[in-house]
Amino acid sequence: MQVFEFHFNPRLRPASGSQAKLPDLIFDTFCFEPENIYEKRAGSLYMAGVLKNVLPQNIRFLDNLARVVKERYYTPTLHSPEKSLKESLKSANDFLERIVKGGNVSWLGNLFFAALSLRNFELNFTKVGDLKIYLLRGGQTIDIDKKLKLEGIEPYPLKIFGNIVSGRLAENDIILVLTKEVSDCFQSQNLISEIAKLTPFDEKGLREILEKKREELLKVSGICLLIFLSKEILAKKRETILPRPKEFSLKDVFSQVVNPLKKIIGKFRLPLFKFPKLKTPKPRFPKLSKNVILILFLIFCLALGFFFSQKEKKEQLKEFKAGLEKIQEKVDLAESFLILKESRPQVIQDADKLLKESWEELYPLTKIAHSLPRNLSGQVFSLEDIISENLEQINKLVEISEPEKFFEFNPREFVPQKLLFDGKDLYSFSPYSQNLFKIDEEGKGEIIQSEKKFNLAADSDGSLLFFAKPDQLTILNNGSPASVILEEPYSDFNFDALSSYQSNLYFFDKKTGEIIKYPFLGDLKWGSPRLWLAQKAIDGESTAVDGSLWILDKDNSINKYYAGVLQEKLKTDIFPEIKDLSKIFTSPALPYLYVSEHCQNRIIILNKSGRLIKQFRSEKFDNLLDFVVSPDGKEIYLLNGLKVYLLTNLK
Repeated sequence: MQVFEFHFNPRLRPASGSQAKLPDLIFDTFCFEPENIYEKRAGSLYMAGVLKNVLPQNIRFLDNLARVVKERYYTPTLHSPEKSLKESLKSANDFLERIVKGGNVSWLGNLFFAALSLRNFELNFTKVGDLKIYLLRGGQTIDIDKKLKLEGIEPYPLKIFGNIVSGRLAENDIILVLTKEVSDCFQSQNLISEIAKLTPFDEKGLREILEKKREELLKVSGICLLIFLSKEILAKKRETILPRPKEFSLKDVFSQVVNPLKKIIGKFRLPLFKFPKLKTPKPRFPKLSKNVILILFLIFCLALGFFFSQKEKKEQLKEFKAGLEKIQEKVDLAESFLILKESRPQVIQDADKLLKESWEELYPLTKIAHSLPRNLSGQVFSLEDIISENLEQINKLVEISEPEKFFEFNPREFVPQKLLFDGKDLYSFSPYSQNLFKIDEEGKGEIIQSEKKFNLAADSDGSLLFFAKPDQLTILNNGSPASVILEEPYSDFNFDALSSYQSNLYFFDKKTGEIIKYPFLGDLKWGSPRLWLAQKAIDGESTAVDGSLWILDKDNSINKYYAGVLQEKLKTDIFPEIKDLSKIFTSPALPYLYVSEHCQNRIIILNKSGRLIKQFRSEKFDNLLDFVVSPDGKEIYLLNGLKVYLLTNLK
């Protein structure tokens, strides 16, 4: 077999202040070959994993999970690869359950992992999350992970990994494991088809295929694990592919000078001419050999190179100083505008623009500040603090060091994922487990027994609506549940979001980009579904309804629809710059839009024209799962991991 591991562009997110960088997305591949006669019974083990929205305590999460799987897989008492993989997945589930019981639930919904075993062309594999596994055979591509029935996650005992798929492979088959972003890129660039048709398969041909699409591959982050089944001895190749900035090199600077001179010296032969024998006095200095001359010349070149590098460094420092002076001038002008903000409020926009420009210009310098002289690095960090402080003030950012804790779940009783508010009590549910959890006004909790697993929920005129896929709606009114079956809108539908207005239901199907409306007929009955949008919202993420329909887009814009027609597209320019908005909420009684951004630990409040009202951020909001707003808009409840925080004084 030949194994190739390609890691495309690992991403980093800059932390605020002086904190070190933390990876926003980590991924890795793990390849293990049997090392003794006992391990040969189990065969080879391959794993690929991705973890999104990484917290500091989860930096080694994938390594620890892979270690647990590997140690159990190669236990000497186990024999067949299928049995070994099943037992190792049980150990993995036990390991993950211990993590959840310890309060670390941030990885739930963010983990994508695949494990494959191979022995004598027998394949066993399983996966969790959105990874793609392809079999390439005879120029054809087969999506083999479609055969894997994905089950819901059971919290106690936690069951992340479930069924496995087994099959017989043939010589020259290719197994391809791709993360979603890489898979989408491979599909759009026709790379999978080209790899499948590569005959004969070899490393050179594979690299040529990938090199042709290098520019496109530099835009994605993720993994490609390729296993070519042959009878050759294993050859394992791992490569990290990412753009590399060109660095200063003495070799590059002087190669054009040194190389021609090397050729001249290489042809140099002593003596060059034949002189008649004459009696001459002995030379005072010994003759220099060719090697000594070459060494002396190279020393000269190095000294010359050092001189030029120092000169270039001085020029760069001069440029840095000039750049910092320009930034300082903009900051001074912006601060002078802010002095006038009471008498001339319109100058705030001018100050905001200048400070944002300064922030963009300063950002590259903060990345190399550690290599600058102390006085320059100090100036860089001082400017960074000044700009950040002013921008936060202009952009109404409230930092909360210790948010008020309203409730904390016991993970042995219930692991929450979603939050709902009926105006009086909070309700939590999870698509991965049965039962509901109620939290009253006093902050006391209790489990409400239910045999269903609910995927979506919404508040509808005082009643709570819980939806269980594919088509069952449960209405909870004054503690009394009732269920109805909704008519299917079309084949292969899959609802991802639910909103309600005047008891009408609005479901969003991300895959098709459709909004499906179920009109309320009264007496707990809803009419036939209607495709409500005139134009599909294929990039939608979250929805809210207040008479108009608001759809949060993947590009972080907010689209306003009325009667199924797009009316307005709101794009908010605030600081810190928006990266990845996750949920939108509003209601007919509220004049504002509420948006969460879990990757930057904040809640943003906008008016319905897109103007910023306020934003709240806290380091404690490190695992934002959901939020709800009270009917009067005076309180926000945030579900963060196992804790519910309460925000007040919102205006």
